[in-house]
Amino acid sequence: MIDIAIIGGSGLYNLDELEDKKEVAVKTPFGNPSDKIVTGKIGFVKVGFLARHNRRHIYLPTEVPYRANIYALKKLGAKIILSFSAVGSLREELAPATLVFPDNLVDKTTLRPQTFFGGGIVGHISFARPFCEAVQDVLFKTAKKIKVHAANGGVLVCMEGPAFSTRAESRFHKQMGWSLIGMTSCPEAKLAREAGLAYGFTAMVTDYDSWKENDEVTAAKVNETMKYNEVAAKKLILAAVPEIAKLKKEQLDVESMYESIFAGNKKVDKKQLKKIELILK
Repeated sequence: MIDIAIIGGSGLYNLDELEDKKEVAVKTPFGNPSDKIVTGKIGFVKVGFLARHNRRHIYLPTEVPYRANIYALKKLGAKIILSFSAVGSLREELAPATLVFPDNLVDKTTLRPQTFFGGGIVGHISFARPFCEAVQDVLFKTAKKIKVHAANGGVLVCMEGPAFSTRAESRFHKQMGWSLIGMTSCPEAKLAREAGLAYGFTAMVTDYDSWKENDEVTAAKVNETMKYNEVAAKKLILAAVPEIAKLKKEQLDVESMYESIFAGNKKVDKKQLKKIELILK
């Protein structure tokens, strides 16, 4: 039903600009996704939109059903995921209301199911480059073309939340040379890689986290900046999706989950195998 999936984060709860919209409820072996998926078209491209936290924003970052979300989007036919997420900036030049396209990731989450593997099936994906470079390149070039305030590259660190960073934590992350901090890129990016989907990520900067004196992040500041980011993100989506759809399969950073499985167990649990059969394809 779709070729490209869009996951909207805080502040990006809908995509009214889709043509031929239809809501689809998708069942998965990992429970229900965050919300119904809204399918439609952007030009000639078949698209599905999912609000990560639900359109009513009812899920904490830790509570998001990441496995169900990725499974549902794959079930609908998605080959590429464009993920959007509100983040804090760890660099002065990455000001609020900037869209950033990071090139690497640090995972500091601890409470979330991280994989489709398990239950007697052992596998290890390659994750050196968590974001699809070709997709990130198109997103950045498109953002510059349509004159959206944007920056390219940098490391995104994903924390558990839901509390924002302490000043000590924020300054530590800054001293590490990292650029951005958010709460939802993991395990989403890992699961997309396991599912064989190219994963692009747009970080929507809302604040300076907690490292700046007398300018600590608050929910009120985040909500205020999200309004500007929503407009920019939607403008980017409409312009970039047709270009991303032109990418060839060999240009995408994808991996077969089947090829990641460690062979040797002759008695694989058939129920578990059935559960991830779609992901293995």
